[in-house]
Amino acid sequence: MSPARGDAVTWLGHAGASLDLDGTRLVTDPVLRFRVGPLRRHGPAPDPRAWREPAAVLVSHLHHDHLDLPSLRRIGTGVPVVVPAGAAALLDGFADVREVVAGDELRLGTLHVTAVPARHPGDRPGRRLRAAAVGYVIRGRTGSVWFAGDTGAFPALRELRGAVDLALLPVGGWGPTLGPDHLDPRQAAGVAALVAPRRAVPIHWGTLLLPGLRTLRPDLARAPGARFAWWTAQQAVDTEVVVLAPGGSTAMP
Repeated sequence: MSPARGDAVTWLGHAGASLDLDGTRLVTDPVLRFRVGPLRRHGPAPDPRAWREPAAVLVSHLHHDHLDLPSLRRIGTGVPVVVPAGAAALLDGFADVREVVAGDELRLGTLHVTAVPARHPGDRPGRRLRAAAVGYVIRGRTGSVWFAGDTGAFPALRELRGAVDLALLPVGGWGPTLGPDHLDPRQAAGVAALVAPRRAVPIHWGTLLLPGLRTLRPDLARAPGARFAWWTAQQAVDTEVVVLAPGGSTAMP
């Protein structure tokens, strides 16, 4: 599928997405390379047309598979980067770095962006640097998107109920097990039931994996999205699940 501008969301793979709303493009947690540390990308790299010339990049937390400096440089060091408070020290050479904590609001192009809480470790592996992880709610005339970044479930997510048209929800990881403060497909379905978005797209699965896992555990590359859709249907919530392949797009509901 060739991505095109419009009121749509394109999944770039892992936690990366390109949001085109009201004529403004935002990119989340981009990983545009085939390798990040020990992780390997499965499938093609995202089409550059999907992430070209954004108004800003939104970064949820400091882990290497979410804040990838080479990918940010590929997008452009002049593009504004929004990061959790404490992360700016990593982005030397970037012209416009904006730190936020949960509750902060900012205007990016035509869109209103609010940093919202997430429950996930905020450290940078290998660095004595911590920053509390956040998600983002992006609002425009045509609707609202919740980019959860990476998070576990917690009761305060209920505050988003009724405020989200489309949710980008993590449903997996890159290894054979998930650590604390992550969501598996069943847990993510529970969050979808709590927040009740009109549409949900599963992210953070099947794109970056440890070497050998695609052969040893092919389910990790193929199954989490469909499992999330199944579990969401079992919750009997009125949320449409759209399972995308990397590079795939869905219109705003």
